[in-house]
Amino acid sequence: MSSPHVIRTPDQRLRIFVSSTLQELAAERRAARTAIERLHLAPVMFELGARPHPPRELYRAYLEQSDVFVGLYWERYGWTAPGEEVSGLEDEYNLCPPELPRLLYVKSPADNREPKLATLLARIRDDDRAAYKYFETPKELAGLIENDLATLLAERFDMSRAAVTADVASDADRVVEPVRLPVPLTGLVGRDADIASIVDRLRNGTRFVTLAGPGGIGKSRLAIAAARAAAQDFEDGAVFVDLSAVHDPQRVPNRIAQALGVRDTGDAPIMDNLVTALRDRRILLVLDNFEQVLDAAPQLTGLLAAAPGLSILVTSRALLRVSAEQSYEVGPLAEDSAVNLFVERAHAVKPDFEITPENQEAVARVCAALDGAPLAIELAAARIRVLSPAELLDRLDRRLSVLVGGSRDLPERQQTIRRTIEWSTQLLAPEQRRLLARLGVFEGGFTLEAAESVGDGDGMDVLSELAVLIDSSLVSQHDSDDRPRFTMQAIVREYAREQLATDGELDSAREAHARYFIDLGARARLPLKAGGQREWMQRLGDERDNLRAAERFLLDARDWDRAAQLAFPLFLYFWVTGLLGEVRTWMDEPLESGDTLQDRTRAIALYFTRTIRFWKDPDGRVAADLSEAADLFRRCGDRSGEAMAMISLALALMAGEKPDTARAGEVMDRSLALFRETGDGWGESMALVLLGRVALLQQHLHTAFERFDESLALTQRSGDAVGGRIAAYHLGWAHLLLGSPEDARKDFALSVTLSTSLGHIEGIAYGLEGLAAVAALAGDVDRAGRLAGAAHALRERSGTHNGPTFTFHQRYLDRLAAATAPGRLAAAVAEGRELGVEQAVAEALTEPAIN
Repeated sequence: MSSPHVIRTPDQRLRIFVSSTLQELAAERRAARTAIERLHLAPVMFELGARPHPPRELYRAYLEQSDVFVGLYWERYGWTAPGEEVSGLEDEYNLCPPELPRLLYVKSPADNREPKLATLLARIRDDDRAAYKYFETPKELAGLIENDLATLLAERFDMSRAAVTADVASDADRVVEPVRLPVPLTGLVGRDADIASIVDRLRNGTRFVTLAGPGGIGKSRLAIAAARAAAQDFEDGAVFVDLSAVHDPQRVPNRIAQALGVRDTGDAPIMDNLVTALRDRRILLVLDNFEQVLDAAPQLTGLLAAAPGLSILVTSRALLRVSAEQSYEVGPLAEDSAVNLFVERAHAVKPDFEITPENQEAVARVCAALDGAPLAIELAAARIRVLSPAELLDRLDRRLSVLVGGSRDLPERQQTIRRTIEWSTQLLAPEQRRLLARLGVFEGGFTLEAAESVGDGDGMDVLSELAVLIDSSLVSQHDSDDRPRFTMQAIVREYAREQLATDGELDSAREAHARYFIDLGARARLPLKAGGQREWMQRLGDERDNLRAAERFLLDARDWDRAAQLAFPLFLYFWVTGLLGEVRTWMDEPLESGDTLQDRTRAIALYFTRTIRFWKDPDGRVAADLSEAADLFRRCGDRSGEAMAMISLALALMAGEKPDTARAGEVMDRSLALFRETGDGWGESMALVLLGRVALLQQHLHTAFERFDESLALTQRSGDAVGGRIAAYHLGWAHLLLGSPEDARKDFALSVTLSTSLGHIEGIAYGLEGLAAVAALAGDVDRAGRLAGAAHALRERSGTHNGPTFTFHQRYLDRLAAATAPGRLAAAVAEGRELGVEQAVAEALTEPAIN
């Protein structure tokens, strides 16, 4: 029996909680409800259904399960229940979770506003978490709510894209473009002159600046600060690309593509997609940790040549030595800045620490001994909790002179930083040193659960030992949603891996790492297909680099079976986030190895390498290979895998100039039966869509409509947003072809809404194209052109322009152009190409005016 606190809306869409007094704002509440439903969202309103719970318990449960808080206020403060100090109206605001967006609307004039409400509104006005607007009529309110929610959805899209596809640290700044840069956890000390100099170069036409210096000198922090200062000069802002987890120069374009939201679909070279995405943009790329992929430098000059509005800021321990590069040497902190940094970092572990006449000289000498290197200073300052500055200086003097850590061939300042890391680890207990070493196998950060998977083989208390590493500044902690996440600086991770290799534990640690992520992928399979999609897309996005590292370890070991086992459950994640091209290169390796493969392994490899090419099959070879994959899955008893392969096989059969609809229908009938036998609701909904497409090609419109409608109902019952956006999109075309354009508009709008909530760029483009067709049919030239132009630009910028479009909107635009003044539609398309994603989504979700 479910908990009484779980109070759900039936459609599982994004929930909008509406707070207000009831009687005085009854008309406004109706207007709000209409506006919310027009955007295909779910209004959460107190009067929409009685529940057997006390009122406070009820609206607390509603709030906890809502996505946006909307507050409506006029003159009444509302009833205060016996024993309570505030009214339900104020209590709802107080109980609103801090992470919930707050859209607040105040009706005017209000000549008789009650004093308690005036006090509440004054407090709300000072709350920087809330957006605050005035209105006079219900109609005006409806327009405000609809526009604000549409914009907010676009912002949610940008946040999702940053979380899932942008290559930034998990503590990245989730703001809307034009700036997508990480937000460091601590302030930057003593670099104002450096920032000004770098920004001045970028503003004066330098397009390629390399910040050079040893690891730990502060290049990354400086680059982020300089990029943030310079971003206002770039129309498309600044994007951060962390290359610390990239060890193959050939993968650098893929990493840049992910940061920009450009999909690696595998149907065109990723550099071609990058050029298309960048050629018309004014944007600054920040490429961090380039020293380990120096051979990729010529690709950067190629991008600069192809995209005149592109500038690049690189951090590297070595110069790239290519044309157009200007170097900027990042030096140590000046003495005053070094001391200020020491004090600031010391406050983190000993809040009452201050410079005194007694310790001033010792602190200055510590900073001098550490050559003014920020990382070394941070590591030393972390020890101030147990060592006085004089004791710290004494230990550093005695230890740095003898610790070399294999760094004799490094520049002097680099040796200082490496020796300081080693000195810091010598102060740890053996269990803590061993955990630090084993944590070196992670790429891009890790969770506590993941740390325990590689560190507790001998009964180690990972949580306690990890806390010590954090206190020592060797590991940093930040939060990703409600799950703590930990990271290590690149040079610390390098040191940790060296210790693993020296101790002969590198392979065993990587094996434990791979086992954990195989298990994580298996756990993700089912929730990725249902109500856990958003959570698991976020979680897997955080682990993207670890998934790559685990896959690389398995492939290098020629462990083809487990390499396939890791990849297959994550197909949906790889597809939505545009990584199928990279997965294809992984699965090419076992196929090209010459080794005899297990049936299921070969089936998975064929599936990943052929399914992204189903639409290019002039000689039928792709269809033949997908048919083999289905047969192999059947032979090893994997009915779900067989059904999945049949979906791609049917797509291949329908993609040619002469679609084989008869065979495609037979294949999908079996696929549907298999999905139903295995209880796979996501697969069933996809199979229904494919059967609907077969019916469309056979001109059986009503059958197609029924298939799409059934698919959408399945996705709504399970909370499957990916399947929902696909089904809604196809249902829109069925409605349009059946002569119901208003129903089609609602379906396409729902597809855009669901795609936005997932950050699924390709889905947004499809929805915009469907809405463009509806507008064209209505003769709305400006709206049709803007939506079509926005979709086209989005496809170019996301790398989906070369793929199959599964859309019919162009025929509607051609008819409209023929019946319109020359150039008018083209002008509207050009205007639409200039819309940002959030603007395009807002326009798509705003109901068109009725002439």
